[in-house]
Amino acid sequence: MNTTSEQCPVMKIQGGETRLDPQIRNNPFPFYRGLRAEQPVHYDPGLDVWLVSRYDDLMQVVRDDETFSVEQGYQDRWGGEHLAELTEILNRDGGGLIRDPMYDPPRHTRYRRLVEKAFTAHRVKTLEPRTQQIVIDIIEPLLDRGYAEARTEIGVPMTAAIMCDQLGFDYEALGAETIGRWANAVVAQMGRMQTREQMIENAKDICDLQNYVISQVEDRMVNPQEDMTSDLAHATLEDGTRLTREEVIAWVRALLVGGNDTTTTALTNLLLMIATQPALADQLYAAADDDRQLSRFVEEVLRIQPPTHGLFRVARREVKIGDTTVPAGAQICVLFASANDDPAKFPCPRELDTSRPNLASHVTFGAGIHRCVAASLARMEVKVAAREIIKRMDHIRLDMPVEDLTYLPTLGTQTLERLPITFTRRK
Repeated sequence: MNTTSEQCPVMKIQGGETRLDPQIRNNPFPFYRGLRAEQPVHYDPGLDVWLVSRYDDLMQVVRDDETFSVEQGYQDRWGGEHLAELTEILNRDGGGLIRDPMYDPPRHTRYRRLVEKAFTAHRVKTLEPRTQQIVIDIIEPLLDRGYAEARTEIGVPMTAAIMCDQLGFDYEALGAETIGRWANAVVAQMGRMQTREQMIENAKDICDLQNYVISQVEDRMVNPQEDMTSDLAHATLEDGTRLTREEVIAWVRALLVGGNDTTTTALTNLLLMIATQPALADQLYAAADDDRQLSRFVEEVLRIQPPTHGLFRVARREVKIGDTTVPAGAQICVLFASANDDPAKFPCPRELDTSRPNLASHVTFGAGIHRCVAASLARMEVKVAAREIIKRMDHIRLDMPVEDLTYLPTLGTQTLERLPITFTRRK
């Protein structure tokens, strides 16, 4: 491994490297830098996927919906080699194989217009006061103790409680542990890293998840309430078009587990950064009462440590990406985290710089027509959590060697297994 600086090591690409390698999984940025420098479109033999690492090449892929199919890229990976057995279990015990709502045009166009009705600026704004109170309720009991496992005691319960509140679900009855287990089970279906035994355990959790969501959606279809589940169940276009029952179930499930997992990861990453870089904590303290500056700080955190590292496409034909030709039918992973780290787009990319003129150009929430429809909701949650945490916590420090941090075995998200921290109550 060569080193450009102590902060930005670069892995030498020999050929045959795979994101499955635990060393790469736990510290992928040196790998990404090596790819951008030497093999920006890299065939990963362990995953049977082409990794696209440069910002401009990624934008070529995500903006060309005729050549690159998100529907095939996502659905072809779900369940991986265990799909047939997983489908059998879900059909028998979990209400069927209900795929996540990832479509190509023209189906995507109709679906997007309907889903956006649940994520208006007004709806997100009305959720902010309740989100703030949930954050305070979780943080306050920890302050005098002086330590916490940040993922399971802060990130998971905070985002699970917020999402349940927004969907109209009973968080106290479900609990953070159950929702976290459900989220891990679903995320595992995208990574091609689970064994058959793990798939069977994950399938049981997905069945429990789907049975719960189905019961909630069917109730809201008959008894609408003031929540996002009802918004989705009753969203209607001018011509009377509505989401199908399966589409509503798929989207509510995606919010409960996908929104929970990615926002948990974003919050945990924020805590990791300020626990290991005191100067960043000072910046956050200074921005706590300045909404615009706090928003820019959060955007830079989301760029530097995005919760989602990559999502998938399938090439419908042989196509040249940058200087590399990939074959028709190739599975492609666009590495959002690597694109956000590309110095050709973001000079000194590891520096948190709230004055960047292109700060909003990061691709943490994707790009093109498939950009995350819930991005405004995620931003609000992270910003509110950052503000309330920094108002109450001081001297936040990592309580283990940073080199010993490990991540869950999935390519889609970069999720810490644990993050022990110490802190004091802010005076």
